Amino acid sequence: MGVSTSRPDKGIALVTVDRPPVNALPVRDWFALADAVRAAGRDPEVRCVVLAAEGRGFNAGVDIKELQRDPGHDALVAVNRGCAEAFAAVYECEVPVVAAVGGFCLGGGIGLVGNADAIVAADDAVFGLPELDRGALGAATHLARLVPQHLMRALYYTSRTATAQELHAHGSVWKVVPRPGLLAAALELAAEIAAKDGTLIRLAKAAINGIDPVDVRRSYRFEQGFTFEANLSGVADRVRDGFGAPAPQEDA
Repeated sequence: MGVSTSRPDKGIALVTVDRPPVNALPVRDWFALADAVRAAGRDPEVRCVVLAAEGRGFNAGVDIKELQRDPGHDALVAVNRGCAEAFAAVYECEVPVVAAVGGFCLGGGIGLVGNADAIVAADDAVFGLPELDRGALGAATHLARLVPQHLMRALYYTSRTATAQELHAHGSVWKVVPRPGLLAAALELAAEIAAKDGTLIRLAKAAINGIDPVDVRRSYRFEQGFTFEANLSGVADRVRDGFGAPAPQEDA
């Protein structure tokens, strides 16, 4: 369990998250994920990274129970830093990152896929930020990379989700496939990318990041400042205490 890296094909690194029951990650796994993605990108033999997950869903965000066990703010500070590093690692990875998303992709999962270069999704995938229901804020930066501005705001304020088919219609999901074929479809896209010249694909990634109109690391850290404010004011604890940590729902 945790984060692992394998090499399913030439030029491809597969980084897999496996944290049952719902891939809600504790602090150590956010940092482990960041380290794994950065290490894969630094490997001169790798030309594309595929980010995937085992289990029912891709990612359910942070481990709320870990935050609730901490009487102070140490866990919050640590998980915010861990999330920031994991999201940045995907964005700053030296080679393109393809996210293979099945089931729920919530909270921190949006931070990961919003910073990926391409997304292949299963037909059961749903994407959303239930942050307001869980005493948190953040990752609007990344949701705004997946859907238009007004839809992002409506999804954020309501904590609703969007389907893979809806994101495909907006152009942010490359392909929607049946769940059993998800990894194969993601690896197929990764293989097409990995067939390019290794030096050139790294230059292309750096060039595309360089013309991005939004500094995603700075934007997300700005959002996190409001998460701290919510915690210091006590409103975050009040909302979290009313959140029973049920398994993520796969419907809006």
